[in-house]
Amino acid sequence: MARPQRISTCLWFNDKGEEAANFYVSLLPNSRIVHVSRYGPGQPLPEGTAMLTRFELEGVSFATLNGGPMFPLSEAVSLVVLCDTQAELDRLWNALIADGGAESMCGWCKDRFGLSWQMIPSQLDEWMGSSNSEGMGRLWGKLMQMRKIDIGVLDAAFRGV
Repeated sequence: MARPQRISTCLWFNDKGEEAANFYVSLLPNSRIVHVSRYGPGQPLPEGTAMLTRFELEGVSFATLNGGPMFPLSEAVSLVVLCDTQAELDRLWNALIADGGAESMCGWCKDRFGLSWQMIPSQLDEWMGSSNSEGMGRLWGKLMQMRKIDIGVLDAAFRGV
């Protein structure tokens, strides 16, 4: 039997952790709910409410904890998705900002639960590792003006076309 992932991220929610986890696994392939533990009688949240929801996104383990309003999510933590195509980036971006999510700058957005995400072109590491400093200057100039990233515009800026 394979050893489970030893380190994972736990995201604190007031009371919508299970709903958020179900939304997240619907977005990405190779994703699933692994286990849900529920509050019992006399515990901090109503009986039957999910306490801890363990889930996987593309095989990476996460959890949500419904722990009350003491620790709201912030931009200090974000999930980064490397997108191979503009269609993939657009699909995820649109799903994340729908129903109360919000756009931010440079490929960042927030979903309706308040979790920050970065939709990043998978080519970014290649561009950043290049010795083409002029291309990187043009790319960063374009990137700083974008909300949702346009991969074609960044590629053209990097190549100088």
